[in-house]
Amino acid sequence: MESVWRAECTIDQRPALQDNIKADVAVVGAGMAGILTAYLLKEQGADVVILEAGRTAGGVTADTTAKITSQHGLIYRRLTDEVGFEQAKQYADANEKAIKKYRQLVLQKEIDCGFEELPSYVYSTDKVASLEEEVEAAQKLGLKASFANELPLPFSTVGAVKFSGQAQFQPLKFVKEIAKDLTIYENTPVTQVSEQMVRAGKYTVQAKKVVVATHFPILNTPGYYFMRMYQQRSYVLALEGAAQLDGMFIDMDEQGYSFRNYKNLLLLGGGGHRCGKGKGDSYWKLEKAAREFYPSAAERYRWSAQDCMTLDGIPYIGCYSESTPSLFVATGFNKWGMTGSMTAAMILNDLIAGRKNPNAEVFSPQRFHLAASAQTIMDDAAALVSSFSKRVFHFPKERAEELKNGEGKVVDLDGEKVGVYKDEDGNLHTVSANCPHMGCELSFNAEEKTWECPCHGSLFDCNGMLLNNPAGEGISS
Repeated sequence: MESVWRAECTIDQRPALQDNIKADVAVVGAGMAGILTAYLLKEQGADVVILEAGRTAGGVTADTTAKITSQHGLIYRRLTDEVGFEQAKQYADANEKAIKKYRQLVLQKEIDCGFEELPSYVYSTDKVASLEEEVEAAQKLGLKASFANELPLPFSTVGAVKFSGQAQFQPLKFVKEIAKDLTIYENTPVTQVSEQMVRAGKYTVQAKKVVVATHFPILNTPGYYFMRMYQQRSYVLALEGAAQLDGMFIDMDEQGYSFRNYKNLLLLGGGGHRCGKGKGDSYWKLEKAAREFYPSAAERYRWSAQDCMTLDGIPYIGCYSESTPSLFVATGFNKWGMTGSMTAAMILNDLIAGRKNPNAEVFSPQRFHLAASAQTIMDDAAALVSSFSKRVFHFPKERAEELKNGEGKVVDLDGEKVGVYKDEDGNLHTVSANCPHMGCELSFNAEEKTWECPCHGSLFDCNGMLLNNPAGEGISS
């Protein structure tokens, strides 16, 4: 299962770090956020290096739906109420500037990445009042928002919030061009980070400033981001022979569907769930919806993504902590990683250069908005209690030999509590039942044959190989 972006674009491999080096800025992570941050810093004359544990843009960037939009669900009414008008406007302005910067780079560098300017829509099937309130809030913030009645969707709606001047693209083709002249060391997992030093195995990078742009931050302390974020999985089918839609569409309700076109394909998204909390039917739900909405369409690609979700729905961009003025972070893009990445790059570029950024305050990692964070705090606490209770008080009655082919569970194997996956040939693949990050008990995702941490979102394949942080190592039996 791979995204259409991966299928049609290969980024040239870079060497691993083989020596101790020095730089003005070291960026950890070569996803969209890290690449853009390094690119803008280099444009300003900084000597920048990027360290990447795997391949450039090989993680979440390659699995996005690649919408470049300041419309992030029904966010502006909520932000205005919970963090105030001024900070809501900072958020809106930062994301609008991000769209303009993408447009500028694509035009200036003549990047062939399928960049299209289109409107975006948040629709609802039953909550017209919420849509109208969002239009009013967005317009007050200076956004090009309006109410749309007629939508080209395969079901009835009560309308949508329409944002004009938004965009979509092929993210890997964009990254390939932007990263061309950057210094990137791939297959170079970072093992230690301080304010002016990064260690990757036996080699070090001495740097005046360090940026951690690793999707989920790799340092537990300072910052304590594992206490302030969780991860959400989402799923996509790419359909051939479905509708061509003039825009990007997403349901205001989390269990609804998203739509966008790419060439002759329609990308149908949905079925999301908190990492480790899926029921194993996400792709089945999308397949069912595809048959209902577009019965003559054929599936060409399918893939999933994982997103960091913050307490208040706003990314963390800025100093890693109050005590680390030379260490920076960009994380928690809440499913809107394309504009979030560019916003992060623009803010960090200013902060590292010692310039004041007019939109930085709302994204500060040191903020705390109680009203905006309360529900997420309670949900996170419940997930932690549930996982640790399972680890300490629950010993499985089911034994490994009782598993069906294709099934994975935490079971009793010779009197020991372990994670076991039985493949289609009946072979057992055993792993530790607990995540090495903080010890939470793992859950098995039967659709993707992966082990997931319900606390902080670490992801492992059926043999225990690490696929997604914050864990820094795999799970062995």
